[in-house]
Amino acid sequence: MGGPWQSPGTCLLLVLLLALPMLRVRATHPDCSVVLYFQEQEAECLEIIRSESQTPAPPGPRGQHGCLTEWDGVSCWSAVPVGQSRAVACPNILHVFKKSKALIWRNCTESGWSFPSPPYYNACELEAIGSNNDTEAKASYFVTMKVLYTCGYSTSLAALFLAIGIFSCFRKLHCTRNSIHIHFFTSFILRGAAVFIKDAVLFSDESIDHCTMSTVNCKAAIAFFQYSVLANFYWLLVEGMYLQTLLLLTFTSDKRYIWWYILIGWGVPMLTVCIWVVTRLQYDNHGCWDDYTSLYWWVIKAPILLAIFVNFLIFLNVTRMLAQKIRSPDISKNYKQQYMRLTKSTLLLIPLFGVHYVVFALFPEHIGVDARLYFELVLGSYQGFLVALLYCFLNGEVQAEIKRNWGKWQLSMESNVFNLVTQDFTA
Repeated sequence: MGGPWQSPGTCLLLVLLLALPMLRVRATHPDCSVVLYFQEQEAECLEIIRSESQTPAPPGPRGQHGCLTEWDGVSCWSAVPVGQSRAVACPNILHVFKKSKALIWRNCTESGWSFPSPPYYNACELEAIGSNNDTEAKASYFVTMKVLYTCGYSTSLAALFLAIGIFSCFRKLHCTRNSIHIHFFTSFILRGAAVFIKDAVLFSDESIDHCTMSTVNCKAAIAFFQYSVLANFYWLLVEGMYLQTLLLLTFTSDKRYIWWYILIGWGVPMLTVCIWVVTRLQYDNHGCWDDYTSLYWWVIKAPILLAIFVNFLIFLNVTRMLAQKIRSPDISKNYKQQYMRLTKSTLLLIPLFGVHYVVFALFPEHIGVDARLYFELVLGSYQGFLVALLYCFLNGEVQAEIKRNWGKWQLSMESNVFNLVTQDFTA
């Protein structure tokens, strides 16, 4: 059974070159499913070859023992005796190769394995790949997406730093509630910084092969990014918990709980990321740890889903308690205004931040890639600005304090001008 034979490296390169445009179109970067698939298959095959090499061969000429297990760059050919054949199917890679019943055969001869027949490039048919125009349009689409989320995160970072400055500068705004807001703002600042760091480390040099890139820097960038995302969700959880505590314990000092809030907001994400890092180092230490198809990704995903679920329960409970508080004649008007001011912001953010994550978490990573990118990158980049807007810039207490200090500053300036004019006149 003859046929034109490609060397292992050339054969794999041909498959990758044919599939690469599809990867760029269909997957979140870097979706290296083709490379990872062949790496895993090769590792399994080499393990079989290693175990066979440790088994002593029977006496006699080597050719009479048959053909040993071989990795040809695409498939693993299990050992067979001389005179027998072996068949393998086309690589099973979703959205790259069409499902086919075609088999590739090789005979075991006294001189070794024969050439594959039919050759891989004839037997294995690729999925329809877009034209060059489609690929260029997709490339332009991703460039536009990057511009949009870069503008979004830059806007959010500017708004968040300004909001933290306002809460820090005005003494009357120093309280547990605003302290929690500052931590929440900081988690968004970390998230924005993590996105820029990740882009700089992973995508600054287009000559780097992201599928085989596995440096300490890129893993640290991904770990920091995951920590910032976790901290985001857990500080939103703290905002919900604080609101619920405020409604439940009206006359209890909320300062006693601040360290518990800090432990939940920063400590739980740190513990989760440490467990994830150790797990990846021990069991799945390949690439840059940004392959979301890995089962170990659930070490990150499960705590986020838990935080969203608890926040949803808080959302329902707070809505119920708020209705009771507003109807109660024993609650003063000032307290009702305080509840409403904080509740409007928190109850808006809980479903806004959690719904899209839950929806996408229930589907495989290759489903709804464009929608996923738009929600997580473009809309997600403006979440920090929205938080600063709701908790700070639209906050009546903040606006009143700024107006009060602006009025004091104006009076001070007018007084200084009057004093200067008086001094000049008397002189």
